Amino acid sequence: IVVGLLVGLGKLSENPYIRVPLSFYVEVLRGIPLLVLLFYIYYALGEFIHMPALVAAVAGFGFSYGAYMADVFRAGIEAVPKEQGEAARSLGMNEKQALFQVILPQALRTIIPAIGNQTLGMLKDTSLVSVLAISDILRVGNEYATKHFNYFETYTYVALTYLLLTLLLSRVVQNLENRFRTEPV
Repeated sequence: IVVGLLVGLGKLSENPYIRVPLSFYVEVLRGIPLLVLLFYIYYALGEFIHMPALVAAVAGFGFSYGAYMADVFRAGIEAVPKEQGEAARSLGMNEKQALFQVILPQALRTIIPAIGNQTLGMLKDTSLVSVLAISDILRVGNEYATKHFNYFETYTYVALTYLLLTLLLSRVVQNLENRFRTEPV
C-alpha cells in the first residue's frame, strides 16, 4: 500500500523525470506474472545478491502489488474535484498539507474497496510463495497430503482456511468502508 501510494503520487507529478520512470515501472510490473517475478527475484537476482526466500517473497509482492495499487491511488486522487485542492490552498495550506489533509482523505472513501480487493488478491496469491520453499498454508498442506495420502481432506482444509481469511479481511474492508462513508446531505 505504501509503495502504491508513493508511486501513485509520483505518477501525478508534473516532473517527467519522476512521472515517466514510475509509469514505466507500473506498466512493466503489471505485465509480468507474479510467479515469474518471484522466480526472478529469488533465483535470478539470487545469483548476485543473497537474500532469504521470505525477503524475496516480500519484495516480489511489494513491487507487484505496489504497481497495481499505484493506479488505484492515482485514480482516487484524480477523482477528487480539483476545486478541493484549490480551496485548501486558498485557506493557506501548501501543496503537501492540501494533499494529506484534504485530498487523500476524500480519495480514501472511493479507493477503499479497490484497496480491499487488491489486498484480498494478494492474500490468495501468497500460496505462490510455496515455490520458493517458504512454508505457507499450501506448502504445509501439500507436505501433509503427500505424507498421509489425504489429498481431498487436506486441500479442502487449505481452501477453507483461505476462505476464512478472505472473509475476515472482507469484513475489515467493509468496516473501513462504513467508517469512511459520508452521509448524504
